[in-house]
Amino acid sequence: MNQWLDERLHISRLNDKFLRKAFPVHHSFFLGEITLFSLIVLILTGILLALSYEPSNTLVVNSFDPGTGDKPNLIPAAYHSALKINAMPFGDMLRRTHHWMANIMIAASVIHMMRIYFTGAFKKPREINWWIGMLLLIFAALTAVTGYILPYDNYAYQTAGVVYAITKSVPWVGDWLAQAAFAGQFPGAGIIPRIYGYHIMLLPGILLAATGAHMLLMIKQKHTQPQYAKRIAYKKIVGVPLLTQQTPIMLTLTLLFTGIVLLFGAFIPVHPVEYFGPPSSTPISNIKPDWYLLWVFGALAIIPAFDFELLGGTIGAEFVGAMVFPGIVVGLMFAVPMLDRAKENNYYAENPTNHPVRLGAGVAFMAFMLMLSLAGYKPDLIAAGVLTSANANTILWILVFAVPALTYFAVLGIVRMIRALREADEREAAAHSQQALSADD
Repeated sequence: MNQWLDERLHISRLNDKFLRKAFPVHHSFFLGEITLFSLIVLILTGILLALSYEPSNTLVVNSFDPGTGDKPNLIPAAYHSALKINAMPFGDMLRRTHHWMANIMIAASVIHMMRIYFTGAFKKPREINWWIGMLLLIFAALTAVTGYILPYDNYAYQTAGVVYAITKSVPWVGDWLAQAAFAGQFPGAGIIPRIYGYHIMLLPGILLAATGAHMLLMIKQKHTQPQYAKRIAYKKIVGVPLLTQQTPIMLTLTLLFTGIVLLFGAFIPVHPVEYFGPPSSTPISNIKPDWYLLWVFGALAIIPAFDFELLGGTIGAEFVGAMVFPGIVVGLMFAVPMLDRAKENNYYAENPTNHPVRLGAGVAFMAFMLMLSLAGYKPDLIAAGVLTSANANTILWILVFAVPALTYFAVLGIVRMIRALREADEREAAAHSQQALSADD
């Protein structure tokens, strides 16, 4: 049977080229796999949720609170189906698992990108895979945002309104762009079917295609080897084969990881659609995005209101804070392979302390994003009395730029101390070796 299949499908070639590929055995290399596992579970749970979800904002009678005969309680079908999913056996748990998987996928991909950055694994010839990874991160965030809108409760309604307003703020083409993206004016009859199409077809298709390209390039170019491989077998691939050893490890990690997230879904509540209620013109006070987009919200919170006309278009704070500023930040991240001029090393993962400028810049960038995320809590800080309306913007702007600058120089100082200690240890070891040689003589 094996020979029959091999003559037709050349399975032996597949085994030699791909299934025997060596994978490094190091905990940091599982971050990319966790991202992949999260995407797979997201697709599976999304399929199950889609079986009971109605992608329509047509008004239907609320079967949980039908109202009176002459005054029926009408709610959008999408919101009603979210209530029905919650009422189904394990339905609420399924929604929670889907939610947590989305957050974990983005968190794992962020940490994975940090490992790639700090170890210099983005250098030639891996620049393309860095760019594909960035696209995966961006489209994963967009997929999560569209998923937040689908329950179409008041929170989702207000979120969709914010996204629509940001899209509309683009100079010259904003109105056309917003209507094209949201199937007309907001709120409109086509918004839920349009967002549903994005969430279950367009964006997952892009994620799967980019993931496939990412993995094929990784197989073609091979992993960077961890530092211990240099001592074991210099310039050799040190690892375990995919089919016979890495696959059982991956399956074990998948089952363990999925089990932990199922526990999250069972015990940790998420987005309570019943609490927010159906779409309403009553705004929700202090609405915020999830953690991975909070930095954009922070930029919007501290940029002062302004607008000016340019060649017939209006450029305002909303466009600058939500599109121009994040575009510059993301553009810098895309440019990392071109900005790093350090000596090329395409074989071993680099020790971050051997590249202090890159290390300091990376940690400072993380501090920058954290301070912007803190700025997203500006209304809460004012309400708690930590800041006042008069000084909130000034203090937050100082933190956004001062903390990253101090972090950068602190990292450089720490790296210098580490180098000094390392050099002292090397001198001491050399002195001991010299003394041992002298004693032998």
